[in-house]
Amino acid sequence: MNARLVLTVWLVVLMLVGCAGTGDANVPTPLMAGDFERVLLLADRPRHYRLHVPPAAARGEPLPLVIMLHGGGGSGKAAATQTGWSAKADQEGFLVVYPDALPPNPDRRSSFVFNPQLWNDGSDRFYHGQAEVDDVAFIQALVDELAAQFPLDRGRVYVTGFSNGASMSFRVAAALPETISAIAPVAGALWFDPPRLSPPVPMLYITGTEDSLNPLDGGVPRLANGGSDQVRSKAKPPVRESVEKWARALKCQSQPQQVVAPAGVSRERFGPCAGDTEVVYIQVEGLGHTRAGGRSLLPEFMVGARSDVIGATDVIWEFFQRYQRSAAVTPGVGAAGNAAPDSVEE
Repeated sequence: MNARLVLTVWLVVLMLVGCAGTGDANVPTPLMAGDFERVLLLADRPRHYRLHVPPAAARGEPLPLVIMLHGGGGSGKAAATQTGWSAKADQEGFLVVYPDALPPNPDRRSSFVFNPQLWNDGSDRFYHGQAEVDDVAFIQALVDELAAQFPLDRGRVYVTGFSNGASMSFRVAAALPETISAIAPVAGALWFDPPRLSPPVPMLYITGTEDSLNPLDGGVPRLANGGSDQVRSKAKPPVRESVEKWARALKCQSQPQQVVAPAGVSRERFGPCAGDTEVVYIQVEGLGHTRAGGRSLLPEFMVGARSDVIGATDVIWEFFQRYQRSAAVTPGVGAAGNAAPDSVEE
């Protein structure tokens, strides 16, 4: 009888472990490391996201959170593959989440060309009611849900994104400065004039000099081979204009300073800014519409050349670690502001 009882207990344990490892939605195992596909119901719509939990979660200590927003037509799953954020989370001990945007027609299967998942980033280029989607509310609800289920350090919540996701990171931080501790847009546009940010949200921006879909001088995006992209055809502002808008919102010093960087990389720093924050602008020579040091699921003739001269994920995490709220923040209540360690040097 005892042997049979032991066998039964082991079978139950194995079944529970197996279920947790399948990535089922809303898995109630917050301290188990791995990848989980989850669903959040918001305004009667299911919103999907992929959550990566590092082994460090088992210690029960409050963990930082990185939110990675995919590009237009992409997905959270693809962003996880392209960026390497999950491996970084395991090394450094933080949660990382990859939310999915909605396609213009959510009743049909998403498609990169015909029904792309797009963030409502403030560019007013959406159609079929997509402009009514409140993605800011989605990100806030996502942070709140994770905070309710995990030991989350609400003073260390960061947002990064690529292309359309980068543009969305600007919008999220402008709307939720009391929630977001720092942002790192990669190859995206700031489509609006941000208000004075209180508390201030520091920003690191990365782009490539040969990015025809996010051209340095602005203008209509083109594929690397010169072809047009009808879905993403709205003319973009010059990249520096987006960077300087954020610097003005943080009340940074007017003249940026060049900072020592690897060969093939230009790095400028705006600062000091309000609340001991800064804005950092990085250009990677020869890089197309891809993440430096990352993978691209699209061919070079569409997005341009890759570059491994820096790793965007490593650079962004190093930047994020400099900034945290001096106290945990409850949304809507306010914060004590961001602070960068005095010992950090450029």
